[in-house]
Amino acid sequence: MDSVENRRNAITTLINEKGEITFAQLKEAFPQVSDMTLRTDLRNLDENKRIVRIHGGARSVDVVVGTDDYLGKRSVRNVEAKKAIVMKAKKLISPGTAVFLDSGSTTTMLAAEIEDQSNLIVTSSISCAMELARLEKPQVVIPGGSLNRYSMSICGLQGISELQKMNFEIAFIGVTSYQEETGFACNVYEEALLKQTVIKKAVKSVVLMDSSKIGKHSTFTFGFLSDVDVVISDGRLPASFLAACRENGVEVI
Repeated sequence: MDSVENRRNAITTLINEKGEITFAQLKEAFPQVSDMTLRTDLRNLDENKRIVRIHGGARSVDVVVGTDDYLGKRSVRNVEAKKAIVMKAKKLISPGTAVFLDSGSTTTMLAAEIEDQSNLIVTSSISCAMELARLEKPQVVIPGGSLNRYSMSICGLQGISELQKMNFEIAFIGVTSYQEETGFACNVYEEALLKQTVIKKAVKSVVLMDSSKIGKHSTFTFGFLSDVDVVISDGRLPASFLAACRENGVEVI
């Protein structure tokens, strides 16, 4: 196998592992390869249906359009970063408060760490609810709707209508991507509406986002920095993002 094919195999493996990658991240992974060569590689891999080229980068063919990827695959990506986020997030959950847990691999990890204490915990995530089932003291509520088999979550107008009647002391929101121009985004329209609803109904909105989400592209915006209160990340956020957080009064943990 020649060096070109070896490199393209390595690029494909990297994209499959991350689910989605920016061109800047690709350049960082292959510093000895020119921009022109990397773009040629992406074009070839896209033409051969091994990856999908998107604006500013590439996506794994396993990430289905109109979804946020399979939860099982997301759960094995950036595990250490997610663990660091979860350990910070659990400290914000006080007994006797109403908490919302969004769907996603990071919130599922958070659900597994929540203490057995008196809380009202509302979640759109089947996987979160399964983790919370081990606890005796919290009351766990799942809004109605339709099952998204990719994210193992419940969503739809019924659930959004129910959430509009609730109020939360704190809400933990998952993110598929963030760009300065498009804000926080995901790839499912109804889930974007659900996130928007929860952010408006929470005293404190907390975004859980590892640094790999910065610069990625998703279809549906659900909020900007001005809409949230806290960002919990892995300590590797770029300086430009941290500066934007300060400008918008967003706490970074």
